[in-house]
Amino acid sequence: MAEPWRDRARRAVEWNWRLRSVGDPRPHYVICGKDALAYYVARAMLETELPAGGARVTVVVPERYRSNGPDVAGLRGVRVVRSDRLDVATFEAAGLAGATGLALLQQDDVGNLHAALCAQAVDQRVRQVLRMFNGTLADGVRKLLKAPVEVLSDAEMAAPAFVAAALNEVDPSSFQHRDKTLRVARRADVRPQDVVCALAHLSEVQGVELLPAEQAGADLVLAEATGQPPGTEVAARRLVRARRRRRPVAVVMGAVRGFATRKIGIAVMAVLALIAVLGALISRAEDVSPLEALYLTLVTTLSGADPDTTKTADAQIMQVVLNLAGLALIPLITAVVVDGIVNARLALHTGRLQPARVGHVVVIGLGNVGTRVMAQLREYDVEVVAIDKDPEPRGAALARQLEVPLIVGDAALPETLASASVADCQALVVASTDDVANLEAALAARDLRADLRVVLRLFDGDFAERVEETFALGVSRSVSYLAAPAFIGALTERAVISTIPVDRHALPVAEVPVAPGSELDGRPLDVVNRDGQVRLIARTPAGGAKTIWWKDLDPRQVIFAGDRLTVVARRRGLDWLTRQCAPPVHPVPVPRPGGVPGGLKTPAAASPPVPGPTDSGVAASAPGAAHPVPPAEGAPSTTNGGPPDEFELTRRHDGTGEAS
Repeated sequence: MAEPWRDRARRAVEWNWRLRSVGDPRPHYVICGKDALAYYVARAMLETELPAGGARVTVVVPERYRSNGPDVAGLRGVRVVRSDRLDVATFEAAGLAGATGLALLQQDDVGNLHAALCAQAVDQRVRQVLRMFNGTLADGVRKLLKAPVEVLSDAEMAAPAFVAAALNEVDPSSFQHRDKTLRVARRADVRPQDVVCALAHLSEVQGVELLPAEQAGADLVLAEATGQPPGTEVAARRLVRARRRRRPVAVVMGAVRGFATRKIGIAVMAVLALIAVLGALISRAEDVSPLEALYLTLVTTLSGADPDTTKTADAQIMQVVLNLAGLALIPLITAVVVDGIVNARLALHTGRLQPARVGHVVVIGLGNVGTRVMAQLREYDVEVVAIDKDPEPRGAALARQLEVPLIVGDAALPETLASASVADCQALVVASTDDVANLEAALAARDLRADLRVVLRLFDGDFAERVEETFALGVSRSVSYLAAPAFIGALTERAVISTIPVDRHALPVAEVPVAPGSELDGRPLDVVNRDGQVRLIARTPAGGAKTIWWKDLDPRQVIFAGDRLTVVARRRGLDWLTRQCAPPVHPVPVPRPGGVPGGLKTPAAASPPVPGPTDSGVAASAPGAAHPVPPAEGAPSTTNGGPPDEFELTRRHDGTGEAS
């Protein structure tokens, strides 16, 4: 009986993988994730021109999923494995054994932990990078796994940028390296002797110029923290100490409006108006004083009056109408009391019964990012009001602990925004996980107040930039874009110390070791600095000597093997410096599957060109960035638009593979 074609295709795919793992000298990275963070990490790995001629990237995505932003499975140059479970069989199908690194970028902490344990069963030596929100669980994972592991939180890395944008200040966070604590600041806020290097020159005409050649004219600098509070802390305390404007009439009217529903209120007002008119007519007909008229009106309305046939017809008619109005007023008063009690309980439960606030920050969405933003704002003593559709979001417990009011409702509705006093807040941070809902909430808030400062979270970096320019919503941020450099550095074993967000760019601070025989071995320090790409801030000599910081660095000093160079760089510049510090590469023969037996391919070993100052932080994907191996005749074709040697494998639930 002939072998089924699906089994033949699966065996061909597995044979191709085994051949690659033996003969392909390029490092292999497996990335598990479906959102924008996985996209940026995978794209950067494809564009990283390593000395061996590039990298092989395999992405593992669910069989069916919808991507809010860029689709990682659509990247040209990646191999795609579709599986709903990250288990041993999936990692074996992805060729994890012998891989250089594994990135687990799902948004489920427990799921990532389970996947890490399964990956450890496949290969204990592969380097793992996990995405986790729970810090306690992250500490336990570092101790639990036997494989080399790095646990990072994209929300924790991106939150300072949101806080800085909300307070209209620079990034308030700082980081420590060796014996120094460094932070980002405006040049006017720090002393000249504390400036480490220039980060950016901000201009409305030319935009943002990163790592400029002109150090003295830069607006943002990296400075040594010498004890004085950063500008953001000063601004936050100044704003929070401002006294609230007292508006007693508006507060009373707001309380009356929130006590009962609109229909009951209209009915009560109509009955009271009728009673007032009839009371005025009775006072005129009886020719009594206003106080006596009020007494007669209330007694007649609430208890009724004795019939008197001697009265005129007009007086009798008014008395009958007043009695009828009294019959309607009693149940209306009962309805108002009951409805007010019910509404008050609901308002307290959903957080809508809030006093008027001024100068606070409203955070929409208490997910991973929103919770971090709320916590950091409270650290700066800024008053915060939170809004979320879910009555118990991820950050609900922390909100109660920090005494932050949580309003449950749709942030796109004006009444929800009004209950949070959005019209009087200093900034609105929209940080939910739905781009459409975020944009709707931002536009609804702008309808309440045209000059409101809005910090908007969007997954797609390009979409965020275009929304910021088109709608003029203030500041838009992509969490994945800001956090990607740190995950890339951890995956490639670069010592990324911190990531500095500057406008819509991210500058990694990294420490790069110099290998013996590398391009920089024996060359002066002056060759490291490249305008717009790399700025050297410290050098740690080989042998564990004391770190030499920017103040004492001499450009004529010679770089020796074993030195560690601390730099602030763009991603392209960091790639270039890594190649320059890497050991020399010799040509390695690569077997070509399906070709002539014994056929060899020798990758070029020439050093790639130095990047220019126009390279962006995460550049666009370029065809052929991964230098694929040509396919064998009759090999499976790709389904994601990649080179012919790429393929996509869907692992069914029964453990079998199906090539497509």
